[in-house]
Amino acid sequence: MPQMCKMLYDILLKTAESYPDQLAVICGDDRYSYAQLRERVDKLAHGLKEIGINQNNKIAVIHKNCHRFLEIYFAAAKIGAILVPINYRLIPDDYVYILNNSQAAILMAQSDLIQPLLPRKRDFPGMEKIILTDSEESDRMREYYYNYESLLGKASIKEDHALSAGNADIAQIYYTSGTTGKPKGVILTHRNNRKHAEGTVEELGLSSSDRWLHVSPMFHLADAWAVWAITGVGATHVLIPEFEPKLVLTTIEKHKVTLSNFIPTMLNFLVNYPGVEQYDFSSLRVILSGGASIAKEVIREVLRIFTCDYIQTYGLTETSPFLTMSILKDEMKDLPFEEKLRYMATTGRPFYDVGLKVVKEDGSEVITDENDVGEIIAKGETITPGYWCLPEETSKRIVGGWLYTRDLAVVNPEGYLTIIDRKDDMIITGGENVYSIEVENVLYSHPSVLEAAVIGLPDPIWGEKITAVVVAKKAKELSEEDVIGFCRENLAQFKVPKKVIFIDHLPKTGSAKIYKYKLREMYSNE
Repeated sequence: MPQMCKMLYDILLKTAESYPDQLAVICGDDRYSYAQLRERVDKLAHGLKEIGINQNNKIAVIHKNCHRFLEIYFAAAKIGAILVPINYRLIPDDYVYILNNSQAAILMAQSDLIQPLLPRKRDFPGMEKIILTDSEESDRMREYYYNYESLLGKASIKEDHALSAGNADIAQIYYTSGTTGKPKGVILTHRNNRKHAEGTVEELGLSSSDRWLHVSPMFHLADAWAVWAITGVGATHVLIPEFEPKLVLTTIEKHKVTLSNFIPTMLNFLVNYPGVEQYDFSSLRVILSGGASIAKEVIREVLRIFTCDYIQTYGLTETSPFLTMSILKDEMKDLPFEEKLRYMATTGRPFYDVGLKVVKEDGSEVITDENDVGEIIAKGETITPGYWCLPEETSKRIVGGWLYTRDLAVVNPEGYLTIIDRKDDMIITGGENVYSIEVENVLYSHPSVLEAAVIGLPDPIWGEKITAVVVAKKAKELSEEDVIGFCRENLAQFKVPKKVIFIDHLPKTGSAKIYKYKLREMYSNE
């Protein structure tokens, strides 16, 4: 296994020296070797310093998958800046909050993704400039914007030594939804990323012959971990802007992709795509999925159609991300197919060098009988040191060096975990995390809503569908279309309820709290 470097930029530096002519990037019509990728990253790093971006400055990114996203990860690491990748599906209020909370000094973006944000520029005064990757837009508005390629073109190509960052230095801040509805920033260090990269190389047997398809969004750790691991072994990054079934299938066939990570919703769309079996998938060696639960029947179809190995993964942004993988032990590989499928469909056994336990309320570990339920807790070098500017949240979630995930699971005698529930009311829909309280806050702002509760109900496509259970005010007419339309105006699209159920009163617990478990039970077949 290649020895990963202390600092993240050094991963690229070492690979460019070892494999200078190896194909590093396939992105649309662009092709770059590792020597060329390093040159572009070095120029970008120099350009950023020229415009005043230095160590510990925050660089926000609102961008679809692209080789430029790959480059900014490494350039930020080289100068010791902190990258803040942002979900491009959010609404302007979310953007403004994250840009201010992170204290972003500059934003790199696609102009079409930030058009709704531009009228709000005065709301985030700490950020003076925006780097646009769209040449025409940035040239037209050069007074306020830098052009990405022009920044590289003006940069010096002289030898420019990287900053000597430490293992504990912050590399990125990833924002996830919080229980209060406000996004919270998860800190990841150079050490977190490096150690996780070492683990994925070991677990997945990554090598220079691999071709990784960046299809899950690069602002999310479902894909971003591969920036470091794939580069570290000199493999090829194949990038497409976002998930679109036909594009994914043609890209796998055309560019001989060997592996990728898909959100289960994506896999469901792929296996049901008309004519999927007409494509050539002979290059694939493994498909990973994570970010949400996946039906066993979908896994069965993945194995049948793609005729490659399948691994289910589980993790959190706080864990860089992987905590488990459903990789079969050597002695399991000769089991009957249905037995192997049963293990593949679990959440998996502990990931490389991660301390993992499933504990009950008293702190004791569960019995490994697939019945005893406990919370997954984890420790190790891939675990976040905490949340950005949230010391109380950090102390609540990390106790005695153990991160409490709030995910409930059982463990089988072979040590494979299966998640059965979450302590929080988080809903995972299409791989996106949605907290019910954020949606409820919007519902309660509707003049005709008296009470509201938001729950996740099983859905064969999305994993969970966001469902609003609403009590309307008397003498007020309210329809499902009214509620959904109101939510669309105030929430990111993926947070909008897909179904609205009207009810006379919400069930309550003895302490007068809304009884969400009962609601899920009542409407589980909806």
